[in-house]
Amino acid sequence: MKSIITIICLLNSLNLSYGKTKTNIEKVIISTGQQETFIHTNETGSFIATVNNAAAKRYGLRGYVRYSDFGAVGDGITNDSDAIAAAHAYANQNDLEVKTDNHATYYIGGKECTAIIQTNTDFGTATFIIDDTDVENRNAPVFRISSSLKPFTPQTISSLEKNQKTIDISLPQSCLVTVTNANTRRYIRYGLNQNNGSPQTDIFVVNKKGQIDKDTPIIWDFDQITEITALPMDEETLKITGGRFTTIANQAESKYTYYSRNIAIRRSNVVVDGLEHYIKGEGKHGAPYSGFLNISDCANITVKNTVLTGHKTYRTIGSAGKPVSMGSYDISVNRALNVSFVNCSQTNDINDRTYWGIMGSNYSKNLIYEHSTFSRFDAHMGVANATIRNSTLGHMGINAIGTGTLTVENSTIYGRTLINLRQDYGSTWQGKFIIRDCLFVPSGGRATTASLIGGYNSGKHDFGYTCHMPETIIIENLHIDDSNHPEKYNGPAIFANFNPQMTNESFQEDFPYIITKEVILKNVTTASGHDPRISDNPFMFRNVKIKSKPRE
Repeated sequence: MKSIITIICLLNSLNLSYGKTKTNIEKVIISTGQQETFIHTNETGSFIATVNNAAAKRYGLRGYVRYSDFGAVGDGITNDSDAIAAAHAYANQNDLEVKTDNHATYYIGGKECTAIIQTNTDFGTATFIIDDTDVENRNAPVFRISSSLKPFTPQTISSLEKNQKTIDISLPQSCLVTVTNANTRRYIRYGLNQNNGSPQTDIFVVNKKGQIDKDTPIIWDFDQITEITALPMDEETLKITGGRFTTIANQAESKYTYYSRNIAIRRSNVVVDGLEHYIKGEGKHGAPYSGFLNISDCANITVKNTVLTGHKTYRTIGSAGKPVSMGSYDISVNRALNVSFVNCSQTNDINDRTYWGIMGSNYSKNLIYEHSTFSRFDAHMGVANATIRNSTLGHMGINAIGTGTLTVENSTIYGRTLINLRQDYGSTWQGKFIIRDCLFVPSGGRATTASLIGGYNSGKHDFGYTCHMPETIIIENLHIDDSNHPEKYNGPAIFANFNPQMTNESFQEDFPYIITKEVILKNVTTASGHDPRISDNPFMFRNVKIKSKPRE
């Protein structure tokens, strides 16, 4: 008897500034019979997988399928993408796990064919070669980890308030709720990649009684809602383990045509453990990437014991008509909650400036680095709460805007500043910073004048919101290795010069920037022997209270 599964070859093609989504749906027909297992495409374009009855019984008894069961060769030459997609489609239908053949090398060519993962998958010691030199659809992920649960549109919610605790709604189970007000624009970007902003968006978890998870609070007022979606959250954890993936880089023109030939995670409660991703074949030009691990519209994702690779930086002409470096990512986190990277690293030197920072994110909450070594942490269009602990960050350091608490503990930072508040989004953080037990090596040890908190806000640009500096900054047990510094160095500044035009009372802001109220310093030491000072622009920070606590 035939049954039909729909594979959604879906790209959430994430340009980290402004995403576009293209969806392509193709039917995968799974059938069983007396003939040998085979897969093919029929005259209507449907993807057919016919499984031998005896083989189907054997798969059910052992509890898993392998790619070779569906014709994968694993020789590193034959395109195995159809067999891989068919194996997962069959596994999803029959609730079976998927395992690779140990030491096989699966070649995945440019054909558009996304394998949908809905069951535990062990990539084991297998190698996957993903060839991006000639692709049918750069937006089609290679794997898409998805839920069998379907999103729906709640009908009774017309408005929401910031920090609202409950919603008058009953849900079948805990859901990930995404709301949009297309009539309000936020994140109106400034600079070489300037734009007109994005619709106001928020994402949070609601339980079946309508109670909003306190760790994923609503961060905007919604006087109207133009779109709302509730996606039920899978309760069981899906595990993806092992696998050595190598991307043969695209050779496209260097412009903002992002490639998303990746693993797209679109299901809540997922653990990725022991994956490796490498890149080869990068030349003099190429299009950027939207993350080999592309995590979006989901919650409770843990990536651990994983090795990734930074992409080469290419330049193009930005929206302001001037040359810009293009962001290219191996990690993208977009509209996602409670995402952790634990014991992760990258293959290339975290201080090699020829490679772009490995991670970027938008519209997310509760992002964590733990025991990880990466070239960058970054939040573009906002993060609510972030933690960097027991980690090392390279030349692009910590870049963020957002709300809540940003905590940096027991970590080493090699960026230009200890924390950079992104100037293209107003250098805004509405909340506080906590920095404890850290080492800061300004600009990776190159000669520089050190600043702890970097950013810029002219007071003349409307970003779509009031911009804030963190209200309170707590810095404890920080050592600043500023031993390599220029002549006439006066010591590290707590704040960079956020607005060189604001030097006296005559300067008037069109869009006021709310300055930090209090900085608490305890045991802050420097290699140069100079004490920290307020800023090269003391007028701007004249009302900041600096409290120095004695050593215990």
